[in-house]
Amino acid sequence: MASVFNWASFLHQKSVFIYHENCSPLLKASSKQDSLLLFIQEAVKIVSQVLLQHKQLSKDPCRPGEYNRIFEFTNHRNMKMLLFLCLLLVGIHSNSYCYELYQQGVRNQNQRVQENRNMPWQNVRNGVCQFACCFYKEISSRENNGNVFFSPLSISTAFAMLTLGARSDTLTQILRVLCFNPRQISENEIHEGYRQLMQMVNRRNGGLQLNMGNVLFVLDQLKPQEKFLSNLRNFYEGEAYPMNFKKADQAQLKINEYVARRTNGKIKDLINNLDPLTEILLISYIYFNAEWEKPFDPKYTKMSKFFVDGNKAVEVPMMFGMGLFKHGYDEQLSSTIVQMDYKGGASAFFILPDRGRMRKLEKRLSCERLSRWRTLVTKSSVNLYLPKFTLYGTYNLKDILYKMGIMDLFTDKADLSGITGQPQHRISQAVHKAVVKVDETGTEAAAATGMEIVPMSVPVTARFDRPFLMVITMENTILFMGKIVNPLKKD
Repeated sequence: MASVFNWASFLHQKSVFIYHENCSPLLKASSKQDSLLLFIQEAVKIVSQVLLQHKQLSKDPCRPGEYNRIFEFTNHRNMKMLLFLCLLLVGIHSNSYCYELYQQGVRNQNQRVQENRNMPWQNVRNGVCQFACCFYKEISSRENNGNVFFSPLSISTAFAMLTLGARSDTLTQILRVLCFNPRQISENEIHEGYRQLMQMVNRRNGGLQLNMGNVLFVLDQLKPQEKFLSNLRNFYEGEAYPMNFKKADQAQLKINEYVARRTNGKIKDLINNLDPLTEILLISYIYFNAEWEKPFDPKYTKMSKFFVDGNKAVEVPMMFGMGLFKHGYDEQLSSTIVQMDYKGGASAFFILPDRGRMRKLEKRLSCERLSRWRTLVTKSSVNLYLPKFTLYGTYNLKDILYKMGIMDLFTDKADLSGITGQPQHRISQAVHKAVVKVDETGTEAAAATGMEIVPMSVPVTARFDRPFLMVITMENTILFMGKIVNPLKKD
């Protein structure tokens, strides 16, 4: 009977109560798993008791001879039937629980799918992150010894906006480069995700100002379709303005003035040498201004050497801060990570690779790595040296994105019939410009409230005196990404 119990135990499933003939609970188990084991034990116990009783009766001297053999045979057959019945009951319990697990799994999966549909901005955020890493690698391969700075969110939003009117291969190429799989997320969910994301980040909030926008300037002879204009406003808060590109100088002046107003004068002369044959011009811009939660004290800023490469050094204003900073070290990438928070919810990650490890860091840059840095850093006592710098990143997106896979959009193969109603129009020019200024950024009052009690431990020194990466995030969304090779060069 022990072997029978061992075999039956492999049917190990779960049940809430154990029931007897009268369907009343014998025992209430602490878990469904325990209850089935108790059920098996009770069944085996009953079988054992019956077998023992029959065995004793068969040896009764009052029932000798033929009757004894018949009795044993009859009870042997009954025992097999009883055992079969017990195992059948166990099987019923097992099947019931397996079905229950299956149904629960289906419910959980449906719930996760529904949650993803209710929050499409999370899928869009992941797409922006993947696009950021791909775009950075493409730029850094071109700018081997130069600074890099761009806004993946701004660029991604601009081209997602174009998908409102893109069709056929043009649409497919844009979605692929923006890292969206149409089998996993619908076009409507993409647009809704960007709408939610823009509402989350476009704000003024306690020392932080972020203004992001995208605009289409369309040849005044073309008439954008009403559905496109409506979706443009509803999803992207965007506008399409008619423009007489044939008067190129006047058009260029108007466009540059528009962008300058929207960026508080920080981005000027965005467009140069405008082509009079332009039909559709796509502009993306972003303005970011924020104060550090813990500003640097300007009196500690000193001129110091910054090693551009192994042979060249430049003198730069180096800020100094001492206290508790979010700090960590990524051993896999041989890089020091420092996170500095802005007022209003944004954060800047500064990533300093060990000497000679920049290529390794850039090659392995990924969303998984960026996510890991958030959990890697912890507050610790740090002596932080960080250079002051201002960067302007200006990029002809036509060349870069063509290399990444958006080919038809800038050629006669473009299908933007959802914008104009006619397929033979293309994007003539797409320009992106981003600006960042990193300095002490803080008043005396703000600096005074930054006082901290520092634990009695030897502080770690983090000296950003050689090329490093910078990533600015908000709501875990990448706003900016860049590489500072020479802080004295603005572009």
